[in-house]
Amino acid sequence: MRKTIAKRLSESLFTAPHFYLTLEIDMERAMSVREAINKQIAPDKISFNDLVIKGVAIALKQHPKVNSSWLGDRIRYNQHVHIGVAVAVEEGLLVPVVRFADGKSLRTIGAEVRDMAKKAKEKKLQPADWEGNTFTISNLGMFGIEEFTAIINPPDACILAIGGIMEKPVVKNGAIVPGHTMKVTLSCDHRVVDGATGAAFLNTFKQLLEEPALLLGVGAI
Repeated sequence: MRKTIAKRLSESLFTAPHFYLTLEIDMERAMSVREAINKQIAPDKISFNDLVIKGVAIALKQHPKVNSSWLGDRIRYNQHVHIGVAVAVEEGLLVPVVRFADGKSLRTIGAEVRDMAKKAKEKKLQPADWEGNTFTISNLGMFGIEEFTAIINPPDACILAIGGIMEKPVVKNGAIVPGHTMKVTLSCDHRVVDGATGAAFLNTFKQLLEEPALLLGVGAI
């Protein structure tokens, strides 16, 4: 596993020209919405990671250039949204894939991620479980990490690094008040994605999390 990680990520970092875009997201409404949803669907629970995956999936449909791959002499724009979710295991890192994530409910996404994480830790994942990703998310927020950059997971053009939700003073309506924010950093392959394209995707994702009603269409929960 370490040899595979070393080979793939070394090729990515030293072949793909990476650049990085960071945004800070106000998570107050997302926290309130998650709490309300979890009261309704107990004992099933959705996590912030589930909200992130759903938000990314919707944003990718609006910004298809980010949901793409560099194939050496051409760009492939992927029609489907298959999101890889990095899972830490004792020996290293596995990236199982949530397929057609844009069309799945939060509960379905949460159940799939929990099942795949369990399989990863029990070494029961099959190759089909980690193939076909078009975009990847790496979340270290649960470890208290505020901000980081991630290496693109081939053949994706981008990877999104998710930091923790931090309580801090924020300025609202000209006053300093308590708040909760989350920093995210998008690593982009400049052969495929330009700065303005990546920034537009990030701003859509930010809007979805700051106005979570936009995530909650018919069948979204």
